[in-house]
Amino acid sequence: MLVTACAGSGGAGAPSTASPSATPPEVLCARIVAHWSREVLDGGTYGDYQSMGLSNGQYDILRSVVDDARAAKKREGTDAAYELIDRQSREDCAARYRSGGPDKGPWR
Repeated sequence: MLVTACAGSGGAGAPSTASPSATPPEVLCARIVAHWSREVLDGGTYGDYQSMGLSNGQYDILRSVVDDARAAKKREGTDAAYELIDRQSREDCAARYRSGGPDKGPWR
């Protein structure tokens, strides 16, 4: 019988491997809001916020971002709208999670 060990699998003398650090909620929020904002901007319609994996509060951010991005797209083109989406998603999500997270229930 041949037994092999995997690196980092634990045991005496095995090197300890650190878990990756968790991504802050404001970063996750900005990523998902920016992703779905582009989808909505390019597709023209909104989906159900739950099917997008968004909370109600994140969906509120998305609607605001998309409204502003649509106006920017008309004035300055798609690249400017995408830049606005990235910037506004980061700013709005950072503001939302600045105090550690929403406090009005899990759906907020």
